[in-house]
Amino acid sequence: MSVWRTKSIEQSLADAETPEFQLKKRLTAVDLTVFGIGVIIGAGIFTLTGRAAAQYAGPGVVFSFVIAAICCGLAALCYAEFASSVPVSGSAYTFSYATLGEMLAWIVGWDLILEMVLAASVVAQGWSAYFVTFLAEIGITWPAHLGPQDQPAFGDFNLAALLLVVALVGLIAIGIKESLRVNLVLVAIKLFIVCFVIVAGLFYVSGANYDPFIPARAGGVESEGIHQPLIQWAFGLEPQTFGVLGIISAASVVFFAYIGFDVVATTAEEAKNPQRDLPRGIIGSLVICTVLYVAVALVITGMVKYDEIDTSAALATAFRDVGQGGFATLISAGAVAGLTTVVMTLIIGAVRVLFAMSRDGLLPVRLAHVNPKTGTPLRLTFIVGAVVAVVATFTPVGRLEEMVNIGTLTAFALVSIAVPVLRKRRPDLPRSFQVPFNPVLPIVAALICIYLTLNLSIETWLRFLVWMAIGFAIYFLYSYRNSRVGKGGDDSVVEPLHM
Repeated sequence: MSVWRTKSIEQSLADAETPEFQLKKRLTAVDLTVFGIGVIIGAGIFTLTGRAAAQYAGPGVVFSFVIAAICCGLAALCYAEFASSVPVSGSAYTFSYATLGEMLAWIVGWDLILEMVLAASVVAQGWSAYFVTFLAEIGITWPAHLGPQDQPAFGDFNLAALLLVVALVGLIAIGIKESLRVNLVLVAIKLFIVCFVIVAGLFYVSGANYDPFIPARAGGVESEGIHQPLIQWAFGLEPQTFGVLGIISAASVVFFAYIGFDVVATTAEEAKNPQRDLPRGIIGSLVICTVLYVAVALVITGMVKYDEIDTSAALATAFRDVGQGGFATLISAGAVAGLTTVVMTLIIGAVRVLFAMSRDGLLPVRLAHVNPKTGTPLRLTFIVGAVVAVVATFTPVGRLEEMVNIGTLTAFALVSIAVPVLRKRRPDLPRSFQVPFNPVLPIVAALICIYLTLNLSIETWLRFLVWMAIGFAIYFLYSYRNSRVGKGGDDSVVEPLHM
């Protein structure tokens, strides 16, 4: 048996209809779009925009967001084609299993687990900081010994992060539709606050702050040793600041503000009309978020000169500088609501990926059992919730946030490559949405993702290689021997699902 064995799309669709492993189809295009917005818009809109403008591109950061959106949009098109053709839980993992083979599918699934579990933990810690700040703004003092700490170390306790994860896991366990109802309310609050801040900020914009719109080119970004980007170490290419090259460097930075749309694809099996609604949800959420990011970038750089922006709290500081410090409370409330939806969506995504991998036998099949009352895989929900809770509560996981980026970009690249592969292998497969200019656009999308991974630090690459080594060990010691496709003997005959 080969590690390149594939699982037929017909078998994937059939597995999704097995009663004890069947998820409820309850999500509409609106649900999926809100789901995407909920995970894409987080702390980045309050902090990342200002940092990219101050350190890389000035007001020209608006072009950086557009460039990043176009690059990310190419990968989104690939996800949309797959999600509409193979509407099964697992996202990039499932797509890869049908095209690139089992071992690469395992790698993608392993990457997605890294992305979503680690990101959920990082964002939960970020939420705790905004939550404590919000309490302080309304006059409530949070005990310092309960965290979060300014410089957290292993073992430091973060009660706020723990309470958030526990509450969200309980909600997710009840059902996907119930989770998204809460998500809808929180996303509405988040969007209202973001739009309010944009409109209010327009009254304090000064045209003088946009001059120059593209500041003159400066030097490269200083870094050395294992902290420098891999591409800088290998080829001597340093990310530039300001000028046209600074805008491109900023695009690499703000690209990560868009990460999250792929989580929409993990809920494919729960969509009422996946062929129509999944492309709308994926692309719609990306377009809406791009408009908001550009608007926020214009407001920040118009309110404050780019070289005077506070990179740690750009929006709040901008309003304090114009005498509207009271808006800081509103911004903190928006961040609390925004980050809540991000953590919830990432946990749901991680559960759905593990659900697909367990159902295929690459992890214990019994983990994929769906509770008949809630229509959710309760065992996996509690396992993922426990891991996120422990990591967010007791570890300085924020130091590993670049690991989220490398895991995501690897999955993006492999999905992009898989599109022309599936087109060639299965030209007969119904496709309600197709990536235009195949295979050129998918290849370009993959190359962009690979380039962006090279801009990550050597330290991140070393940690990623360790994670991959652990993943390969699990695959060859357990997954390869227990794979249902492997036991069936080929990609079209697999043994029945069982408890």
